[in-house]
Amino acid sequence: MFTRVANFCRKVLTRESDTDTQQESHHTESDVAIIPRAQHTISRQEISDNALKVLYRLNKSGYEAYLVGGGVRDLLLNKKPKDFDITTNATPEQVRKLFRNCRLIGRRFRLAHIMFGPEIIEVATFRGGHSDNDDKNASQQANNGMLLRDNVYGSITEDAHRRDFTINSLYYSAADFTVRDFTGGIQDLKQGIIRLIGDPETRYREDPVRMLRAIRFAAKLDMQIEPVTAEPIGRLSSLLSEIPAARLFEEALKLLQSGYGYPTYQLLRQHHLFRPLFPIIAKNFTPQGDSNMEQILSQVLKNTDTRLQIGKRVNPAFLFAAMLWYPLVEHAEKLAQESGLAYYDAFALAMNDVLDEQCRTLAIPKRITSLVRDIWQLQLRLPRRHGRKAYKLMEHPKFRAAFDLLQLRAEIEKGELLKLTHWWDEFQQADIQRQKTMLTSLGDEPSARRHRSRRPRKPSPKQSS
Repeated sequence: MFTRVANFCRKVLTRESDTDTQQESHHTESDVAIIPRAQHTISRQEISDNALKVLYRLNKSGYEAYLVGGGVRDLLLNKKPKDFDITTNATPEQVRKLFRNCRLIGRRFRLAHIMFGPEIIEVATFRGGHSDNDDKNASQQANNGMLLRDNVYGSITEDAHRRDFTINSLYYSAADFTVRDFTGGIQDLKQGIIRLIGDPETRYREDPVRMLRAIRFAAKLDMQIEPVTAEPIGRLSSLLSEIPAARLFEEALKLLQSGYGYPTYQLLRQHHLFRPLFPIIAKNFTPQGDSNMEQILSQVLKNTDTRLQIGKRVNPAFLFAAMLWYPLVEHAEKLAQESGLAYYDAFALAMNDVLDEQCRTLAIPKRITSLVRDIWQLQLRLPRRHGRKAYKLMEHPKFRAAFDLLQLRAEIEKGELLKLTHWWDEFQQADIQRQKTMLTSLGDEPSARRHRSRRPRKPSPKQSS
């Protein structure tokens, strides 16, 4: 009798549990908007063949797999995606078993990179939520809320709500050609809104770089940051100091060298995020925004945007050399006055100080800082053109970059610098005879500018004896 009662209770409890599970599942399904092929603009012809191979193989092996993030967003906006990311319910180890050309990377976020020559398809496992009972080896969070490790896996619904912005939380299925929207991303795309998923302050504390991403997407996509998403940014900007300088360097390149550097710069200043990245520059900002430093900063970013938008390459060394030029000059002049050093010696010391200070926030690699130094040093050599010096300067690998910086400075400072720029511009294009004439005409300049007077040597003890 007791056994029968126990079995009956077990059946009732099981039924209730199943009902709860079904209700939970129904609730989950009701949260997603499924957009059929006829109602969106994504075509497989616009998707990388390699990304499709990964999607098909994962699906064929019994796993869920979706194109996700910026690739889906850009395709819906009729833009060409820079890369294609995939998310799946397969673990990184299961993905590696399916692809011989796969390697696993990352500690904080475990990812699978599937390599097809120069193209890398990134595959991430669905992320789950966090709780106090999470495995500390899979998930770890600092006292300030920053995620130190995040390898908690979950469902596609949990994954969608773990992503940063609604417009990046859209999933394209190659199995049925639908787009799944769990967070209202389609509507935000139509309205041109950058909106964080979840509580903004919590999400920024988890990863402060999300503040920079909000700025970057707003500038790149010409969208507005939703007020609730924007409000905490100014208050939390200091959190960027906790991000490794190497990571901030990579983020800075994305911000300033993606073809939208100038509008990005304006938004960074507006939301108080420029100072954490470039404190040595920000401390010299003026209320009117019209100092020489601010003028060259705006102009170099506009020029960089123009070059990128017409398909030309840009060098970050030139960008940093221009941005930091006036802080360098100011510091060199201060050192010369306070220490009594010759200006050239003070300039050399100032280069070290300025680059050291900047590298505390952005870990600019040595291969770039060495080029920055070359461009700066050439600024002092360009006025000295007599004899063979002009030809030797033109042979320098960074002469063109140095001349471009000289042009930028001349547009701002005018005067003698503008004359020097015109001279070099003509000299580069002139034939040999014209170049000789131009060099000869420099002989009319005061000789004191070409030759330094030297003190007579003191006789050595041997000579005096």
